[in-house]
Amino acid sequence: MPGEQQLNVLNALDVAKTQLYHFTAIVIAGMGFFTDAYDLFSISLVTKLLGRIYYYVEGHPKPGSLPPNVAAAVNGVALCGTLAGQLFFGWLGDKMGRKRVYGLTLILMVGCSLASGLSFSNSPKAVMATLCFFRFWLGFGIGGDYPLSATIMSEYANKKTRGAFIAAVFAMQGFGILAGGIVSLIVSSAFDHYIKAPAYSVDPVASTIPEADYIWRIILMFGAIPAGITFYWRMKMPETARYTALVAKNAKQAAADMSKVLNVELEVEEAKVAQIGAKPANSFGLFSKEFLKRHGLHLLGTCSTWFLLDIAFYSQNLFQKDIFSAIGWIPPAASMNAVHEVYKISRAQTLIALCSTVPGYWFTVAFIDIMGRFAIQLMGFFFMTVFMFAIAIPYHHWTLKENRIGFVVMYSLTFFFANFGPNATTFVVPAEIFPARLRSTCHGISAAAGKAGAIIGAFGFLYAAQSTDPKKTDAGYPAGIGVKWSLIILGIVNFLGMGFTLLVPESKGKSLEELTGENEEETGVEMESQDPAMTVPV
Repeated sequence: MPGEQQLNVLNALDVAKTQLYHFTAIVIAGMGFFTDAYDLFSISLVTKLLGRIYYYVEGHPKPGSLPPNVAAAVNGVALCGTLAGQLFFGWLGDKMGRKRVYGLTLILMVGCSLASGLSFSNSPKAVMATLCFFRFWLGFGIGGDYPLSATIMSEYANKKTRGAFIAAVFAMQGFGILAGGIVSLIVSSAFDHYIKAPAYSVDPVASTIPEADYIWRIILMFGAIPAGITFYWRMKMPETARYTALVAKNAKQAAADMSKVLNVELEVEEAKVAQIGAKPANSFGLFSKEFLKRHGLHLLGTCSTWFLLDIAFYSQNLFQKDIFSAIGWIPPAASMNAVHEVYKISRAQTLIALCSTVPGYWFTVAFIDIMGRFAIQLMGFFFMTVFMFAIAIPYHHWTLKENRIGFVVMYSLTFFFANFGPNATTFVVPAEIFPARLRSTCHGISAAAGKAGAIIGAFGFLYAAQSTDPKKTDAGYPAGIGVKWSLIILGIVNFLGMGFTLLVPESKGKSLEELTGENEEETGVEMESQDPAMTVPV
């Protein structure tokens, strides 16, 4: 029986009632994700402002805007840094321990958030180069937070509510996006109230006040505050018992740490730790045949589903501008001054976060340990496919003025089911189904596959969605395949996500060691026939 070999310290964590330390861990790990989301998504609030300040063209009927290559760099460089950070810190978390590396990522995030608001000169090239440099390293730190936060929460949680706890950490991302909008609203409102400026169509030069240069810096630098607040508490957290016992093989330290956390006396089981660690099942590496046999399909499932999900999720930039203008949230740029445009964009994104993004995350938290990860992920991909095709096929219908409210509803439902679906579950599952010594690494690989999809979704489709008529494309962009065909391709991407979900095991209600087979008996016949986790739930 797998349970016979379970260490008492790990069993105590598995059966522990929900208590204060669980919520403390959610807040500490969740504030990292709050900061991650704030830092990654706040740049979209200020890119229009950066264009007005640094790329104004005298006599042009429209305000200045970032050239396509500069816009891609400013928006995308943090995603590239995040991908690299997920791989590096995921690997390091399994080598050095979750807690030690957790502090490094936070220091990097705080330092680079502050540095993002600084620049070495006032020339456009110097400001953008500086911003991109620090946002890459900011993304690098954020990347580390993905595998470490998920792994720490997974290894601290009890098996009954583990899914909800990991999903709650990820759900803090919604509050981070919301906070970015609120901070931007407050800052832009204050400047707009105290320093009056005419619209661009009235006076192009005076419409961008010199003080506007402070606005984007304040918004970006504010991201350092929530991260800095949690540093002390991150450093006080003990290393997870699963890392200490199963990877570092220090039974005494694991028992001592968890005795304080759980407020119970736990037996030191040095002999059992040595016995478990000596098994061949607990020594194979990432690039071994044994890993390929046991977890190869699982890793393919977590990587492919996260990759496909993020292509669709980050493509929302395609039709956000259509929605905002359709419902009158953002008037034509020339009819506003620079600061008021920041206010309008912030208000629109805050409302979207409040109505669609945040509720979807918390629906997952509420239902993940009832419905299971597999069902929620399959359901999410299914409805994303349905709504994406429902928008795409009659796309002309939705562009007509009388149908625009329906368009907004369809858009909101698509991304509600992304968050009450694969956007949350792709984060949860990789933290549960891989062995402790490879858990952070495999989560980092899965997350990096997701960020590769995000880069394709955010930028590949930005070019693809351009009009087939070169005269109707956005400034600086070549002709593309159009929004309709881009949306049809995204519908197909979501459908493929449903297919690859069949490779992802159900982990609801099982201990981590039961899922990974780390404490199963080494009886030859059993090893051949027993899969540590069923691929399709029964």
